[in-house]
Amino acid sequence: MSVPRAGGETSHTTTAGDRAPGEQRDVLPGLGSRTRAEVPDDTRQALVVTGSGRNSSTSKAVLYERTATGWQAKASWPARNALRGWTAGHRAGDLRSPIGVFTLSDAGGRLADPGSALPYSQSPNFRIGGTGFAGEPLVGSFDYVIAIDYNRERGTSPLDATKPLGAAKGGGIWIHVDHGGPTHGCIGLARPHVERLLRVLDPARHPVVVMGDAASLAT
Repeated sequence: MSVPRAGGETSHTTTAGDRAPGEQRDVLPGLGSRTRAEVPDDTRQALVVTGSGRNSSTSKAVLYERTATGWQAKASWPARNALRGWTAGHRAGDLRSPIGVFTLSDAGGRLADPGSALPYSQSPNFRIGGTGFAGEPLVGSFDYVIAIDYNRERGTSPLDATKPLGAAKGGGIWIHVDHGGPTHGCIGLARPHVERLLRVLDPARHPVVVMGDAASLAT
């Protein structure tokens, strides 16, 4: 785990014609040298979630795989993040998503395992009700989740409430089913896209999520 700095699907493959002159094939697009340095050397899958702005709750998620010829984009999806945007110093209740590079180790949900390569914990305790910030129903948001390894114990169910950095640093940051509005800190993706991630993320490829507003990730 790295320590943080404190719709429709479009599938495509990066080709030489997509790259700017001099752009390195083995560099994840949109990331500056500081952010790239946080990506582990053995990582072969990366979900890059780029926020529209520091205080925006909308973002874009691109799934990349590292091949013998460099990083290739496999899918691009609309995404949501926290109501107040992003922060490099996440605190419990700040309504911002943490900026950083985090491993993806465990998954779960209310529904049965759809074929996850990550360890999957099914439980009726993945439940949520009420309404979100836009008045949208939250039911079903935790049907499928992937735990983001921010302030949590890897190798446990996403429901494990252990917070190694302390409760004040927040936690329970997941990739979950989009409910149609901003989150408290998680990343929301449409149900088919969460299901696809569950099927393709491979522990042997050491997957990570790289997340933050565009300006922060470019540093």
